[in-house]
Amino acid sequence: MRELTVQTHAHREMVDVTAQVRDVVGETRIAAGMCLVYSPHTTAAVTINENADPDVVTDLLRSWVDLLGDERRFEHAEGNSGGHALTSLVGPSVTVPIASGRLVLGQWQAIFLCEFDGPRQRTLHVQVISDPVGT
Repeated sequence: MRELTVQTHAHREMVDVTAQVRDVVGETRIAAGMCLVYSPHTTAAVTINENADPDVVTDLLRSWVDLLGDERRFEHAEGNSGGHALTSLVGPSVTVPIASGRLVLGQWQAIFLCEFDGPRQRTLHVQVISDPVGT
């Protein structure tokens, strides 16, 4: 397992980490298997979405604000309940197949760290699992 460090720069943002994850997969020299990307944080998530048009990220961030509504209504003393809620909705991890030594992502897909309580320094755990059959 490898750890990636990601510095975020805004309260809510999506950081494309695809290149860093690809580098980890390449270093393993595994031809076939799965790659797990996991966030151990309660206010940061991981998702796969479009990376070609930056408006998609803008729209996602806006939709999450709309979904949460007025965050002042939450009771958590730290004031980051919205971040906790969004992390539960988006999820802490993604799993991507590996074939021919490469991540199997769609043409427009990227892996994103979703920051919901930044800016902060975040850690991602990347676990590459070999397919014993090697297909």
